[in-house]
Amino acid sequence: MAMGMQDNIMMDGALIAYLAEVAKDEALLQGVLMRIQESSNASELVTYAPFTLFPTPVPKDVFLQALAVQTHYNTLVDRISQDPEFLQEALASTIEVDDFTARLFRIHQQIFKEGRAQSIVLGLNRSDYMLDQGKDGSVSLKQIEINTIAASFGGLSSRTADVHRHVLKVAGKLEESRRILDNDPASGLARAVAKAWELYGSQRAAVMFLVEESQRNIFDQRCIESQLWKRNIPTIRKRFDDVSKTGSLDPDKKLFVDGREVAVVYFRNGYMPQNYISEQTWDARLLMERSLAVKCPDISTHLAGTKKVQQVLARPGVLERFFPDQPQVVEQIRVTFAGLYTLDMGSEGDKTVAMALAAPDQFVLKPQREGGGNNLYGTEICRVLQAAQSSSERTAYILMDKIQPAAVQNYLLRQGGPLEISTCLSELGVFGTYVRHGKDTVMNECAGHLLRTKSSEHSDGGVAAGVAVLDNPLLV
Repeated sequence: MAMGMQDNIMMDGALIAYLAEVAKDEALLQGVLMRIQESSNASELVTYAPFTLFPTPVPKDVFLQALAVQTHYNTLVDRISQDPEFLQEALASTIEVDDFTARLFRIHQQIFKEGRAQSIVLGLNRSDYMLDQGKDGSVSLKQIEINTIAASFGGLSSRTADVHRHVLKVAGKLEESRRILDNDPASGLARAVAKAWELYGSQRAAVMFLVEESQRNIFDQRCIESQLWKRNIPTIRKRFDDVSKTGSLDPDKKLFVDGREVAVVYFRNGYMPQNYISEQTWDARLLMERSLAVKCPDISTHLAGTKKVQQVLARPGVLERFFPDQPQVVEQIRVTFAGLYTLDMGSEGDKTVAMALAAPDQFVLKPQREGGGNNLYGTEICRVLQAAQSSSERTAYILMDKIQPAAVQNYLLRQGGPLEISTCLSELGVFGTYVRHGKDTVMNECAGHLLRTKSSEHSDGGVAAGVAVLDNPLLV
């Protein structure tokens, strides 16, 4: 990434303090909001969601490359979800040692055996990248992961562009303010949900947001809910516990929760082991999967987003399985892959372990987990792999090349946080939406983008995890 804001602005303490106040007020005005930590289930006290004072420069060609490949990633995820043999093969070693993935896989097997009740498929995903800087200064787009469940911040990122435009104007940077793109993932995500609801075919049935116990990030979801209500599509918010207690299927497998028919289950929960606090929670997930409701994602699509599948896709010839006559699409996707290595038992996995132990700072060790803060680096890699190098426990992880992005100076604005300059790294997310009805793809779109930025001293973690903050790309 290119240089950030000019030094004469960055080092002017009085101007920065003034701009920070302007920025916070504008964020509140635009609805870039979060509930406060101390009362995450009430909106009496809210604050601005954490964000950068200035937008971050991003090369235009790499940014456009990320947008252009997104519809191919949508197709790839959808095709993986329809290929039970591939999922079985790809996840065979993982489900032996990772209980969480194994539980999800058992539900997948049960649904496959019973037959899917619903032929409408809805996918809302986000592909995350960093910009790898080569030794020659070249910049290349490298995928971190693809999120196929509960991909967040489509709502709030629809509202941050105006915040940064305003800050730049107040700072006297009118020309730069015009280079911040319009961005409205909330509309794109809502459009796909609306299409699935429409295909379900019942005006009375609701879109159910399946939400977490703690709902600090509720406004991100409310942005999408609001778009649905504008289309006269009813939405309800329920937890796993509500589904456990009041959920049922009628003889046609229609899902009812608290007496309300559910057309679409939109999972904003259920992606981490700690979300499943009891057998009743797992039963609730199975009930929803067996139902006629459209699931976003369904269980197979959830599994398609695992780290192990990501690693298997990087093997020679695997992408061709899903795009047999489209070498250009294969190349467009493959060029975004970082180096990904198996830790399966055998000589190839042994080689990966030796490589990681010899140069741990060049790699990231990734478990099959979502939600940020799970990856291991440096000495932690050595600790885990030395303990598990002769054991199948190592197959719960994959190894990936550590991407080396260029750092940029910025100010990270957080409630109660100090106003100080930070050396920052950024991650670009691209939202994708698709709807399939039987064999017909009726929607396949790139729905917008998300830039998140964090201090370079933090290896891992997202906005919801309290590490990264919201940002905008300033195309250069």
